[in-house]
Amino acid sequence: MSWSISWSWQASERISAIAAVEGGVVVSNGLELTLIESNGQIRWTVKTLFRVHSIHYQNGVLAALAAHGFYVISTTDGRMLHEGRSTFGGFNDVLARPGGGWILSGKEGQLHLFSHEGVGIKRFKTGKVRRLVGWLDREHILWQSGDGRLWCGRLGNNYSKRCLEDRIWSWVSRLDQGRLLLQTSSGEIWEGVPHPFGWDYIEKLQSDSLEPMEGIRCGDGWWVLGIEGLLYHLSGIQGESDGVLGQAMDLGDLLQKVTTDSMVTATRNGLIRMWKAPHLADSERESRYRAAAEAAIARDWDERKSMFDKARQAEDEGRLSLAVELYQSLGRQEDVKRLLKRQKEGGE
Repeated sequence: MSWSISWSWQASERISAIAAVEGGVVVSNGLELTLIESNGQIRWTVKTLFRVHSIHYQNGVLAALAAHGFYVISTTDGRMLHEGRSTFGGFNDVLARPGGGWILSGKEGQLHLFSHEGVGIKRFKTGKVRRLVGWLDREHILWQSGDGRLWCGRLGNNYSKRCLEDRIWSWVSRLDQGRLLLQTSSGEIWEGVPHPFGWDYIEKLQSDSLEPMEGIRCGDGWWVLGIEGLLYHLSGIQGESDGVLGQAMDLGDLLQKVTTDSMVTATRNGLIRMWKAPHLADSERESRYRAAAEAAIARDWDERKSMFDKARQAEDEGRLSLAVELYQSLGRQEDVKRLLKRQKEGGE
């Protein structure tokens, strides 16, 4: 084990949420959002009307929950991409959907499906959701209910849900690389690989006294942030632990995986620490390439969105030849055919 702190940053206000973004981290502190690059440099800081209490990232866009609202924000410069959406009682959790879009849990017991741009699609009645756990595929999502049970919902045209089992868990991690960490009411830590109808694998890792705040899976296995502010490495061997990070440091109660070789911890009073693992050098390079690819996709998405807006404007203004060229460059063949037909009928 050779994890060490590569940089730290002190926020001016209390931290309410963090999220990994393109190899760095975005931080909600007070009424500000700050995006910090992987080297510790600040990309941007923007003001918010309300304190952001949950953030998630996907393809150049941040999904942010604040007050009763849901907002999408560009990671390029921090600008708001639309005016926001809200629901009675507000939202309590958000996750990106595989292939694009977002899923949000409402405090009134519903799941809300949104497009990547923040446009509402559907709502599903689920009952109280304590935590969104993760997607098994684009249609099947796991969540932990208010009473501690795990549920799987199918969010297709024919909505359905089922309880994985009657066992009650006091804490559940996010789904990471198809795996979960779970804690029983007696304090035992388990690892499982779920499927829509149960488990492919589930096994007890340890029975030591450990109160998890958050758990992530990096290149060398699971790391768990305990309630006392220490990071514990779980070896997967019952009763054993490979090491502890943060002795006499108080790492706080926020933990976020950035790449397979880096993670971020944060204290509520504003101290961010970026941890790196030099012994995972190969994983680091792969993760950096992946982060760079995500950033390129984000830039490409912004450019395509801008081109699409120009095409729609040209179409609305009757400049059909220009609109056809723009739609053609975007690969939107149905729109090209539609406008060519319109031109033949004398539309331009």
